[in-house]
Amino acid sequence: MLHQVIDRRLSGKNKSIGNRERFLRRYRDQIKEAVRKAVGSRGIRDIEQGTDITLPKRDVSEPLFNHGPGGTREMVHPGNQEYVRGDRIDRPPGGGGAGNGSGASQDGQGEDDFVFRISREEFMNYFFDDLALPRLVRTQLLADAPEWKVRRAGFVSEGNPTSLHVVRSMRVALGRRIAMGGESRLELRRLEKLLADLQEQDAPGTQIAVLQADIEALQARLKRVPFLDPFDLRYRNRVREPLPTSRAVMFCLMDVSGSMDEARKDLAKRFFILLYLFLTRHYQQTDVVFIRHHTQAAEVTEDEFFHATESGGTVVSSALTMMHDIIRQRYLGAEWNIYGAQASDGDNWQQDSSKCRELLDSKILPLVRYYAYVQVAEEDQNLWEEYTRVRDANEHFAMQKIVTPSQIFPVFRDLFKKSAGAT
Repeated sequence: MLHQVIDRRLSGKNKSIGNRERFLRRYRDQIKEAVRKAVGSRGIRDIEQGTDITLPKRDVSEPLFNHGPGGTREMVHPGNQEYVRGDRIDRPPGGGGAGNGSGASQDGQGEDDFVFRISREEFMNYFFDDLALPRLVRTQLLADAPEWKVRRAGFVSEGNPTSLHVVRSMRVALGRRIAMGGESRLELRRLEKLLADLQEQDAPGTQIAVLQADIEALQARLKRVPFLDPFDLRYRNRVREPLPTSRAVMFCLMDVSGSMDEARKDLAKRFFILLYLFLTRHYQQTDVVFIRHHTQAAEVTEDEFFHATESGGTVVSSALTMMHDIIRQRYLGAEWNIYGAQASDGDNWQQDSSKCRELLDSKILPLVRYYAYVQVAEEDQNLWEEYTRVRDANEHFAMQKIVTPSQIFPVFRDLFKKSAGAT
């Protein structure tokens, strides 16, 4: 009798984990839409928490078997006090049935939409689904590379039974049998031919008996050669070789000048929090450099980037200059994939905006694989006009506007959507 052992030690208290996974796959589109709506309505600190998902009842309805209209059938009504056997019951008027409609009922009873909760891990999986860093290239073979590729490397004489190569084993066995019995077979054929000649010539019986004994000895010797020996077994050999690792650095540039009010700063922080979660979740070998700027730029820590309250005037070129200096000092080389993401309200000195365009065209964009600019204001400022010229001349420069929290998710997905050729 065949026994099947199912290991549920990792399932925790959720005994129906298999059913839950099938359910999540079935309603994947509805869950992704609910996640998109949840992002726009959450605060910065709650953006990566789990959420309740509500599915309309019509989407989770299952086919049911019931009695169709018409026909003759007998029914039992418990507690009936109005009818006796043989009475005829009028058909209820149209619309008066007891169907499960979605509208309100007179007795206040009905069915709610199906509500369930997804965990933080599931929420983040759906949130970052189908996203990737654009134009990412594997550039360097690290000594401690965490990624490996398994490839076939011929055959070995020892290995796992599941890796046994039957054809190669039989081929080796055939070669061994030919090598071990080759001379004996030649001698056997010679003696058999000699025996046939002696029998035709009526040779003495003693001579024929000696030949027959020699033939039997050779036949016994050939039978002792095993058909398959453990030495013949050959197993598929597979070796692991390290893969080139994609090393990347993301520069996050945020405007904290006086023109960036709290609402605009909140939009910029939301965008960068999503970007930071996306990078740390999917790219282990990615460095993140945080730069805040007003009239002067400064490289700050993660906590200072999201929570510091410093403010001042606006000189956007200071951040771009610092980004270029850091690239030259720490990330200059073909092994690095360099990315940039900038958020601002677009307000800047006219002369400085043209300087920003020149910095991007001549110094930064030749070094980076992708640069994304997000403006958290609706009106077109002079920086937006200058960046439009940069976008028209460079295909790896993208720019979008975010005015309300509900636009963060669509813009983020548009900037970092996975290309058709990405893996």
